[in-house]
Amino acid sequence: MRIALSTGGGDAPGLNAVIRAAVLSAVRRGWEVIGIKRGYAGLLGDDQCIPLTAESVRGIGHLGGTILRTTNRGNPFHYPVNHTDGTCDFIDRSDDLIQGAKDLGIDAIISIGGDGSLGIAQRLCDKGMKIIGVPKTIDNDVSGTVTTFGFDTAVNTAVDAIDKLHTTAESHDRVIVMEVMGRHAGFIALHSGLAGTADVILIPEIPYSVEKVCAKVMARHNAGRHFSICVVAEGACEQGTGPRMRGKSLPGEAPRLGGVAEEIAQKIQEQTGKECRSLILGHLQRGGQPTSYDRLLATRFGGAAVEAIEAEKWGYMVALQTPHIVCIPIKEVLKQPKRVELTHDTVRTARALGISFGD
Repeated sequence: MRIALSTGGGDAPGLNAVIRAAVLSAVRRGWEVIGIKRGYAGLLGDDQCIPLTAESVRGIGHLGGTILRTTNRGNPFHYPVNHTDGTCDFIDRSDDLIQGAKDLGIDAIISIGGDGSLGIAQRLCDKGMKIIGVPKTIDNDVSGTVTTFGFDTAVNTAVDAIDKLHTTAESHDRVIVMEVMGRHAGFIALHSGLAGTADVILIPEIPYSVEKVCAKVMARHNAGRHFSICVVAEGACEQGTGPRMRGKSLPGEAPRLGGVAEEIAQKIQEQTGKECRSLILGHLQRGGQPTSYDRLLATRFGGAAVEAIEAEKWGYMVALQTPHIVCIPIKEVLKQPKRVELTHDTVRTARALGISFGD
């Protein structure tokens, strides 16, 4: 048996732990393992495919990033072709990918990625490729699994930042608005905001009113608490509007969300007269060493993916359904993206503690 590993989409702490676990599990079965560089670029001639051995994955489990590198612009069904005049076309190179895998004698592929990568994996499965999916995203927005690896590390990074912001905000009697990742899901903002004792949490699932946010800030001020911490997800939007876009996306890349923290901070300052500051936590949430939880979950996923190959569970994704790792059809995963449930006890607890969601 010769299998291949691919890491696609945004990077997340724990990717290397998945790679290590999958390689060691496969090698112990007497299988060969190939690493596809930059998503599927290695199979398309735009990068390399490299052998992965027990020696090559030694000491990588605690490292952030991915030794295989990754890309947000590697969809083989919509593959970018750049021209010398600066323009870009998109073509379907899925047949080239399948042929590349055949030429290397690859029997099955483990695709490690979020909903975009899983969608590509399903389409390749429909064309006859043998693929197992592993859910990866710091946003925690993949359905069918309690959590994805990378999420816990991102939340811990955000909580550490909130802890630091508390001291400077209180020293200057300021309102500080911190923006976190998550795209259209508010899990990072909700979990870090609640754990970090923020006063306001704004998430995409609950459109906010600036007036309600200001009312919370002034209620704290009038109670003698002259500072406030607001955690906002990059995809949060004011009632009656849509998410804010930041900058220009590259061809083939999903729209970049963000910039909402600066906008909210400016409006709070204008309406309350309080001094406000904003910051975007950004890619700090993707970097650094994975937490012990993410290392363990990623390792379990990597081992389970090899077991799924052994069981020929093609078109399935490994998932955490506490306390077990199970396999579920990727088609079921893709039916509906995972979002914060407004009746979840985490949301109810936040409200019970007096945290404002701006509604």
